[in-house]
Amino acid sequence: MDKDAKLRPFYLAKILYERTDEDHYLTTAQLMEILEMEYKIKTHRQTIPADVEILRTVGMEIQEVMSAQKRYNLISREYDLAELKLLIDAVESSKFITPKKSEELVAKLSRMAGRNQAENLKRNISVEDRIKYDNESIFLIIDGVNEAINAGKKISFQYFKYDVRKEQKLRNEGKPWTFSPHRLVWNGDFYYMVGVFDSKKVGTFRLDRIVKRPDVLEEDALPFPKDFDFNKHLQVSFRMFGTNYTTVDLICANDLMDAILDKFGKDVTTYCYDMENFRAEVEVVPSKVFFSWVFGFEGKVVIKGPAEVKEEYKNMVLQAAEKL
Repeated sequence: MDKDAKLRPFYLAKILYERTDEDHYLTTAQLMEILEMEYKIKTHRQTIPADVEILRTVGMEIQEVMSAQKRYNLISREYDLAELKLLIDAVESSKFITPKKSEELVAKLSRMAGRNQAENLKRNISVEDRIKYDNESIFLIIDGVNEAINAGKKISFQYFKYDVRKEQKLRNEGKPWTFSPHRLVWNGDFYYMVGVFDSKKVGTFRLDRIVKRPDVLEEDALPFPKDFDFNKHLQVSFRMFGTNYTTVDLICANDLMDAILDKFGKDVTTYCYDMENFRAEVEVVPSKVFFSWVFGFEGKVVIKGPAEVKEEYKNMVLQAAEKL
């Protein structure tokens, strides 16, 4: 068998994948023309059905339609259009994926629909002005952290924050952090890693604030503390700030039940309080992030207790008011 004969089924599969779908066909003559014009492979009418049968045996769902000329199309793909639209919108919406990488991923996802449907995807996806961050190393960073987690090893990395001039400033005086990563979490449009410091304290880092791909060390990772509940940590840590959990009583307007369930889940403990309000017992980290969430309801969510949490919230609001 010559080289062209060996390559022909692969090129035929590529043509059908890229240019046909449930609504678009290619005839035998068109397939023969593409093979000759673009791939310099000459063929004849009897060869196409035989190659199609070979492709079917390896799992490609190719439909053959009888007409004046036989027509062929690929009728099944890994993802349908609705799924690809969902994936594309997720990529476009993700803050941690940079604009350049978003464009590359959307192009790859669009190609999975074939040429004809790719155009429909481009026309149908509407993208609002979403804030995107510029750490082009994010995928390498995620890969490095994931590698360390799978291997059970510590990592070393530098971490930064932005100063008043919007410039990156290394934290920890520029010295690398040594950390035992255990879980990756996507929360609030950002990727985080949760793990353990060498002091055995649980900590969290935002991955797009890591300078570059972390070094995976030979040293074995430290385990989570025996009493650490990871699921509880996810539920009560607002956007990954802090780990000091407190049960807080909230008095909430009755029309805010949706908001409470969205934030704390359907298992949150609630009680009837009066005709206009209900009481919710929630476990939270009483941080500025939590207080900002409460303040956003303009008095329709009130902290009833504990007294120290209520006082801390009151002081934060008064300090903010004094600056007006």
